[in-house]
Amino acid sequence: MSVAKKEYKRITVKSLIEMKQNGEKISMLTSYDYSMAKIVDAANVDVILVGDSASNVIAGHETTLPITLDQMIYHASSVVRAAKRALVVVDIPFGSYQSDSKEALRSAIRIMKESGAHAIKVEGGAEIKDSVSRILQAGIPVMGHLGLTPQSIYKFGTYTVRAKEEEEAEKLKQDAKMLEELGCFGIVLEKIPAKLAKEVAESVSIPIIGIGAGNGVDGQVLVVHDLLGMTHEFHPRFLRRYMNLYDEMSNAISQYVDDVKSSDFPNEEESY
Repeated sequence: MSVAKKEYKRITVKSLIEMKQNGEKISMLTSYDYSMAKIVDAANVDVILVGDSASNVIAGHETTLPITLDQMIYHASSVVRAAKRALVVVDIPFGSYQSDSKEALRSAIRIMKESGAHAIKVEGGAEIKDSVSRILQAGIPVMGHLGLTPQSIYKFGTYTVRAKEEEEAEKLKQDAKMLEELGCFGIVLEKIPAKLAKEVAESVSIPIIGIGAGNGVDGQVLVVHDLLGMTHEFHPRFLRRYMNLYDEMSNAISQYVDDVKSSDFPNEEESY
């Protein structure tokens, strides 16, 4: 069933709540630099996530843990300069909010002041309740993240689907309600059973954005490099590739090398 879409000149946290109420799905993609964010924003993506996945995609680390707060602010600043319509949400990186709520607030304030971002995202439930509460009390919009939380990968030991067992599923549902009650404007659910994700989405009034969480949620998020096929070695079940940019870019660059080696480039028309 098609849903009549309201036109938004600028997406806000209020816009996302309205979209859920109106049954309009929310689109969310990552970006880490000005050029990519400009393309993503022009395509009318609703939310741009400056994810700590930059640690993997941009810096080549195995996990999201090494990226620093200063690096996240740098990436976020670049994205904010490009985004004219999308809401820009920034991950607070590992080690910048878990130790105590005062540090969490300081990190959130730095992101908001120094990058110009619109909201922050944090991973976890009851264990970070105080941090979430303190950030929200300062007037900073917060998005939660439950299920597979990559900053805790060494605790989980694997990137497998989470909350398949009843005890973990029940905790996730309780954490989602807690984040809503604290005042979060949305939650990302990552790699959990579709049935559970749908149940959570129906139990709260705030938008639930899924990645590997089925189609019963209020929106979807992907890493833009995965969507475009730039990360060709990554093959999770939830990923739909819309391009094979790795091959296209490789072929274009190889052709450039050949043209330079053969003196075909530049030709007369490309010279002054």
